[in-house]
Amino acid sequence: MPRDGFIRSFLTALRLTLVMTVILGMVYPLFVGALGALTFGRQAAGSWITDTTGHVRGSSLVGQRFVDPEGKPLAQYFQPRPSAAGNGYDAMASGASNFGPENPDLAAAIRARQAQVAAFNGVPVERIPPDAVTASASGLDPHISPEYAALQIARVAIARGLPVAQVQALVAAHTAGRDLGFIGEPRVNVVTLNAALDGY
Repeated sequence: MPRDGFIRSFLTALRLTLVMTVILGMVYPLFVGALGALTFGRQAAGSWITDTTGHVRGSSLVGQRFVDPEGKPLAQYFQPRPSAAGNGYDAMASGASNFGPENPDLAAAIRARQAQVAAFNGVPVERIPPDAVTASASGLDPHISPEYAALQIARVAIARGLPVAQVQALVAAHTAGRDLGFIGEPRVNVVTLNAALDGY
């Protein structure tokens, strides 16, 4: 290729790179961000949950642990599913364990979790649903199944000195059905449910 042709091709490629960088690296993200803020303002802002004093206590989109300083689960809160993200629900380390279903370490972890959940809630192992002992793919899912929530109602009611019917009503209020009526499964948002139990 002649030198002049090479220079013209190089300058054309450079201009195209600069134009696409501006469009895809600046204009498009700003447009999508603005559109999200206009149509789904709360979600685009992080779906923060604040207490009565205005302090942020979490996000309804990201799960969190409800444990004491020693890492033991607190009886007065609904407990989420396990998390493989960092030390649990670490948004900087989102991800799963990547263990296959036949992995002996995963099988042992599930058996240990079953025993812990059964003892903590005073129920037989046979009643424990799968999401109580398995982590989500992201490790950040704030939802549990209605079955796992129902299993925890009596414990939470006793720990808080509340009527079981009142706790059942709160669970029902924080249960979402299938998206569009047929996508996914019914689910309970543990973060918003526990926030409601705390009065915010």
